[in-house]
Amino acid sequence: MEVIKISSATIRGVEAVEVEVEVSISTSAFPTFVIVGLADNAVKESRERIRSAISSTGLSLPSKKIVVNLAPAGIKKEGTFYDLPILLGILSGLGYVDPGRLESLMVVGEVSLDGNLRKVRGVLPVALLARDLNLKLLIPAENLREALIVNNLPVWGVGNITEIIEGLNEGKAGFVISSGGEERTLYPDYSIDFSEVKGQEQAKRAIEIAAAGGHNILMVGPPGSGKSMLAKRIPTILPPMNFEEALETTKIYSIAGLLKKDDSLITTRPFRSPHHTISDVGLIGGGNPPRPGEVTLSHNGVLFLDELPEFKRNVLEVLRQPLEDGVVTVTRASGTVIYPARFMLVAAMNPCPCGYLTDPYHQCTCSVSQIQRYQQRVSGPLLDRIDLQIEVPSIKYRDLSTIKKGETSLRIRKRVLKARKIQWERYRKYGIHSNGMLTPSLIEKFAPLGEGEKRILEIAMEKFGLSARAFHRVIKVARTIADLEGEEKIREHHLTEAIQYRMLDRLNFRIKVQT
Repeated sequence: MEVIKISSATIRGVEAVEVEVEVSISTSAFPTFVIVGLADNAVKESRERIRSAISSTGLSLPSKKIVVNLAPAGIKKEGTFYDLPILLGILSGLGYVDPGRLESLMVVGEVSLDGNLRKVRGVLPVALLARDLNLKLLIPAENLREALIVNNLPVWGVGNITEIIEGLNEGKAGFVISSGGEERTLYPDYSIDFSEVKGQEQAKRAIEIAAAGGHNILMVGPPGSGKSMLAKRIPTILPPMNFEEALETTKIYSIAGLLKKDDSLITTRPFRSPHHTISDVGLIGGGNPPRPGEVTLSHNGVLFLDELPEFKRNVLEVLRQPLEDGVVTVTRASGTVIYPARFMLVAAMNPCPCGYLTDPYHQCTCSVSQIQRYQQRVSGPLLDRIDLQIEVPSIKYRDLSTIKKGETSLRIRKRVLKARKIQWERYRKYGIHSNGMLTPSLIEKFAPLGEGEKRILEIAMEKFGLSARAFHRVIKVARTIADLEGEEKIREHHLTEAIQYRMLDRLNFRIKVQT
């Protein structure tokens, strides 16, 4: 009894893992078609799709015993990845395809009832795995653009089963050697620009600092003050993605099934803005089978949480791990999956339920208890993880109509990129690339304070009641301000400016709440 073996893959987190599809066909008085190897229902349902697809080509399945094993058996197999390799294994076992033609292939794809192939999720990580294993890749034609991102990989995108049989048997397989991947920096075009934002110079300055150091930022202000407008333009001033970052981001979107038909490579930094009704699984990821959440879809980009206090408390609290570690760990009975989640958190909120507590042009109608309950929806530990907390005041109509356009995103991005290059050079031996990622030990090494600076920070901690985490956040922001100015050492004015960006810690804001 001959066993046909075909290489395929499954997705674990954002990486592909090789799966070997073994097909055995033998004579039996009781014809059966069995799939084993920890397969889920979607995989087991492939039996009926494969039967119908083979019939549609004019071939027939004989009354024999067909056993399909997906190895290794310890990894759960999910989805429709295995339709095509199982079908090819059966056709090879029946003599319709030469088994020798399948030895150097990695195959994934969903088969429809009429024998056509359908697009599957996660082809990009599979293509990377095939290249690493020195295998050719056979996939549905709809996934071809995605796979061609990977450099030096023979890829064949096919539309139906008949095309595969003829291509393999007649030696006319249409493999294309990909050449799309190369180390380069990608400069995207944006349809929005910071020059469109009038006024709000202090907020723009804080956002520039946040972008330059990879810091999280919270904007507090009344409705209509421009918080969302500012947030949406933050990606336009972030450093452009290099090819490695673009590839990593594209892998995530491929696995999530969010890669657009015309997008082979994502070149713009992600900007995700989930609604405040989102669940903790939707934000962090998980489910059965596990899927990446919004924090992972924001990897290498921006996660914008508008109306921050309106999010459920348990949803906000699960943000702590990714904000600290840059990854999300999802543990299930079938194993542990790790998703990347290194993003810039940008949040916005009103100062009170009605929104007009700090607005000089509108009367606040909230009671002190209402304001306190509203602000307490965002916990202290979460606020401690947000480096900059700024006020975004409302702007008068007169100012909107007279203020000229501000600086363009390009000019701001040049300053941001200059500061980032300083940081990349400084931290290249330590596995980090921005001040926002500094650990306490690295803060002592790269952001030491002089006696005058230490005294200023001591006074601020006593006056505003800063926590130990907030203490380190202030120093990291000061380090970024110094980098923007090209200063090697943190000076007193860098530190005092950084302290000003702890709005919710400052006593004068709490006084406003009580009056």
